[in-house]
Amino acid sequence: MKKIVFVMLLLHITLLLAEDVDKFITSARTQVGQTLTYNPEYVKLAFPMGDLNITKGVCTDVVVRAMRGVGIDLQERIYNHKKAHLELYKNLYASNKINTSIDHRRVKNIQAYLRARGYRVKDAFKPGDIVVWKVSGLDHIGICSDKINSDGEPYIVHNIGSGAQEEDVLRTYQIVEHFRVFYP
Repeated sequence: MKKIVFVMLLLHITLLLAEDVDKFITSARTQVGQTLTYNPEYVKLAFPMGDLNITKGVCTDVVVRAMRGVGIDLQERIYNHKKAHLELYKNLYASNKINTSIDHRRVKNIQAYLRARGYRVKDAFKPGDIVVWKVSGLDHIGICSDKINSDGEPYIVHNIGSGAQEEDVLRTYQIVEHFRVFYP
């Protein structure tokens, strides 16, 4: 009887996690056609849950907004994590000060947070995974879609200059890190 209950509980958890992956991807994809520009300007944001107007943003905003679609506020989480573990964020940017308006909108800070949480993976790319690249020496981040190319690899939802897009660009740039927050 205990085995049946355990198996049922495991199945329920698996279904919930798969639902989170779907919500995460859907939340990322809904930004396509809404976030129309790439705009890296500094904006003073409310805290928590602060955001720019949906019509503009950068690559990190795609990830932040998609996370909020599953009830995770990276702005608040990165703020609290950085405050408690400043050494993990030291010297990633010109200033080591904590700033609720920008810290969650920086690729290296998201990387440091995801790495510290143990989300780094090295296996095949799956829908919902988060990928970090170097593009002409600059950091870039995006989300693996459930749309797959002819090689069986996911399209990417990201913003690299023309607003949020869903494109077949996984292998276009130099991959730096690969994270999996949601396990389908």
